Amino acid sequence: MPDHTEQRLQQAVQEAHRNTQPLNIIGGGSKAFYGREATGMPLHTAAHRGVVRYDPAELVLSARAGTTVAEVEALLGKENQMLGFEPPRFGRETATLGGMVAAGLAGPRRPYAGAVRDFVLGVKILNGKGEIMRFGGEVMKNVAGFDLARLMAGAMGALGVVLEISLRIIPQPPVEKTLVLEHPQHAAAIALFNRLAARPLPLSAAAWHAGETRLRLSGGAEGVKRAAEAVGGEEDVAGGQFWQRLRDHELPFFQDQRELLRVSAPPAAELGALDAPQLVDWGGAQRWLVGGADGEAVRALVARHGGHVTRFRHGDRRSAIFQPLAAPLHALHLRLKRAFDPAGILNPGRLYRDW
Repeated sequence: MPDHTEQRLQQAVQEAHRNTQPLNIIGGGSKAFYGREATGMPLHTAAHRGVVRYDPAELVLSARAGTTVAEVEALLGKENQMLGFEPPRFGRETATLGGMVAAGLAGPRRPYAGAVRDFVLGVKILNGKGEIMRFGGEVMKNVAGFDLARLMAGAMGALGVVLEISLRIIPQPPVEKTLVLEHPQHAAAIALFNRLAARPLPLSAAAWHAGETRLRLSGGAEGVKRAAEAVGGEEDVAGGQFWQRLRDHELPFFQDQRELLRVSAPPAAELGALDAPQLVDWGGAQRWLVGGADGEAVRALVARHGGHVTRFRHGDRRSAIFQPLAAPLHALHLRLKRAFDPAGILNPGRLYRDW
């Protein structure tokens, strides 16, 4: 049967291209706060949903972009499988696969399992002319166009309207245990994270906030037991709930209405001058700052360590949200944008002012 929803989306993009009409691509709306201020005529994609193929034995799932993350995770859970990068679901029931890939955000498991782009096997998109394009496939060894499929992760819809996604999935670990240790200062926690990273431990998450360090161990029962004995600390029997609330930004730390900055830097980077309440995630590679920090000063400091800063939430969305790119890299981004979207109609300005 023909996919009428896909046809309607294609016709809408083709008409927008003819009229040079900017489009604001909207899935579940759970990440509407993210990025620069949206402009253009709404193009809703949530109705384009449904799992196309799921092969538990091959660890592959393909689904339309409007399919919700909750629906996919429920399906995978029946087979004791999961999305390895733990995507945030700020809308819980409304977050879609298309928005998940477009935003490119990952949860606590990211440094140990991989980023969103590492799990994208293939995509089907509409480019800015309304042409259907396919990149990648449904198996890791099918590398034709694989890197172009990865480009969609984090592109915020600026390169194409995602129609369908093929993802690599992973088995759920048999056992998970969360340990809690006391560290009044985040520097001590980060030092611990760096020491543990050099050891063969089944770590799957490491975070610090308000004097408490939490470590999640995932794997076989005996391996987790031995690792817990080696690390020490107390078991947090509600650890699963903590990681879920961290993943979806439901912890009290994230309820502050002041500007939230996301700092990404090497775990060993000394960023002690960051003067604001912090929550450390990703074993020190991701740090959240809320209120009290000069965003431009933080950017300058972090850039010296090879990192970048995002004005994640509650800031001025007409300003630069993402770390400014070096001139050669910015020029390359513009060439990509023009190749995929010559008229510049897809989510214009959402990433950068001229993108």
